Amino acid sequence: MDLDDDKRAKRRKTQTEDDDDDHHHHQPQPTAMETLPNEIIVDILSRLPITSLVQFKFVCKRWRALTQDPVLADMHLSWKADGNDPCLILHCDFPIRNQLYFLDLSAHNQDKDKVKRLYVPFQATMPEFDVVGSCNGLLCLSDSLYNDALYVHNPFTMDCIELPKSRQYSDQELVFGFGFHPKTKEYKVVKIVYYRNTSSYSRARRTVYPQSDVQIYTLGSSSWRSLGKVSYQFVRRPSEALVNGRLHWVSRPRRYHPARRLISFDLADEQFREVPKPDCGGLNRCNFHLSVLGGCLAAAVYGNYGKLEIWVMKCYNVNESWVKQFTIGAYMPKCLKLNLDRHRPLKIWKTGSNGKVVRVLCLLNSGEVLLEYKNRVLVSYDPKKGKFRDLVFHGLPNWFQTVVHTGSLNWLNTLH
Repeated sequence: MDLDDDKRAKRRKTQTEDDDDDHHHHQPQPTAMETLPNEIIVDILSRLPITSLVQFKFVCKRWRALTQDPVLADMHLSWKADGNDPCLILHCDFPIRNQLYFLDLSAHNQDKDKVKRLYVPFQATMPEFDVVGSCNGLLCLSDSLYNDALYVHNPFTMDCIELPKSRQYSDQELVFGFGFHPKTKEYKVVKIVYYRNTSSYSRARRTVYPQSDVQIYTLGSSSWRSLGKVSYQFVRRPSEALVNGRLHWVSRPRRYHPARRLISFDLADEQFREVPKPDCGGLNRCNFHLSVLGGCLAAAVYGNYGKLEIWVMKCYNVNESWVKQFTIGAYMPKCLKLNLDRHRPLKIWKTGSNGKVVRVLCLLNSGEVLLEYKNRVLVSYDPKKGKFRDLVFHGLPNWFQTVVHTGSLNWLNTLH
């Protein structure tokens, strides 16, 4: 090797070393997120609102994989259930084609004054639907036109499955329920079919369906199961309360059983049972509805002059534990006063609150009671001060029915 070759070799070596230095210098440094243990990351993410988590999954593949972790979904659900206000799903059925909106009431949500419309992936095939129920971030929706299609849908992850078809009857009336049992860890849809033979005839003003068939579908299974007949006639609306893995309905009065009954359906052993009613007398008349307040079964009883009593069963299935927790006086929200003459309430709700003025939705973190008036206004009631407050939100639809919901990352493919 001559002198020139030696110099060229040295220059190449120096250049290679410089390139290596540049390579190390420009190598991307690990972010703080990447250096944290996975369990700490999951704990942090579980405290975020659902809207932030939905955006979070679009950042990169690793973050998307995190949002699909069932541990995160479970932690997020438990965190939301522990002292956090829920988000609300607003089901709008006016004037045509159903829409879903959502409103996050959580205190940490900076965008809570805006109502956002949700995309419904199956709307092309089922433009008119009813909300059967909400459970752990999942919605169950039924076809309100033909009564044969059922979907379970997570409105935030966009997961959606259509349930298999069940047995149909030519002349039928349907009552639904949807829920989860914490012990069996199973989601089930309950479909109570009341039907009559086409040859039967009734002179009664209301159509009577003497036959019944209770059908059950467990999410992840291949078909429906029939439990046979049910001896109760329920009011034609979905289960209004899911407590302790049990769905609850109110029975219709019958000729030889005029008193209305409170009936539960245990999603674990699939048995109907009678639940003791509060000792208020009002449940024998058609002037009440069920709800869940603070995890307890509650009955809102309408009294004279617009008064509303809210009874709460503090210890489930114990008759003596019913207490009258709230008495709410008559109230007319401002916007209903202004529009009373111009906009008469229309009978457009197929699964509404039977024409009652007010529905009890839930207890807020502040101790206030959240109410819905005439499918048009959200109102909070402060029981300590006895004061009402109209909740005004940008983008609120003119007509809606409110569903108390917990936004979650629950993935339907983990249920199969």
